[in-house]
Amino acid sequence: MHTHANAEEDRTPEIIPPITPSAPWRVREVEPRPQFRLWVRFNDGTEGDVDMAGLVRSSGAGVFAALRDEMLFRQVRLECGAVTWPGDLDLAPDAMYEAIKVHGEWVVE
Repeated sequence: MHTHANAEEDRTPEIIPPITPSAPWRVREVEPRPQFRLWVRFNDGTEGDVDMAGLVRSSGAGVFAALRDEMLFRQVRLECGAVTWPGDLDLAPDAMYEAIKVHGEWVVE
């Protein structure tokens, strides 16, 4: 009977190389800005602003009401080319891309 744990056996395998989404509408960079705004840059170099103030402050914000907490809003990050926050909140990168490509910004309401 084997009675001791082997640290090598218990390690989580790492993905090598890391997954890097390559579609032009995937987000490459994101930065939080004041007033519930984000700056984003996509894989193809398109960049612009996302204005979430109307959504976050609305009575119909639903799960996005949590982002009224600016500390949480500033925890924005990228996961596989999508803008996300803790709590499984995310934005559709393809819709964001289309609006920014046409208007230079995406106003989310």
